[in-house]
Amino acid sequence: MDTSFYEQVYEIARLIPVGRVTSYGAIAKSLGAAKSSRMVGHAMAYAGTAHPKVPAHRVVNSSGLLTGKFHFETPDTMEALLLKEGVEVRNDKVVNFKKVFWDPLHEIDQDL
Repeated sequence: MDTSFYEQVYEIARLIPVGRVTSYGAIAKSLGAAKSSRMVGHAMAYAGTAHPKVPAHRVVNSSGLLTGKFHFETPDTMEALLLKEGVEVRNDKVVNFKKVFWDPLHEIDQDL
């Protein structure tokens, strides 16, 4: 496990605002590792053990699918957390994905 990469992923994920989502690929690109979206996914799988907490439920695939839902307490937890924050989900996919998408490349200072 590449702890430093995972920690960088978690730092970005912690910045995702309530009611917004981003993708594994967007996080990877923001870290200068555009081809590492799967590694971001692996990091999210372990996010439940990170301190401070990581809002992993806000990270979905590039189509808005809740592909990480099986890494939560129950397969419905990810959707429930998103709904609680006002993100609509239908058939395991974020509704209005482009509208609620948060792009770290354009939203945060790259000097993290």
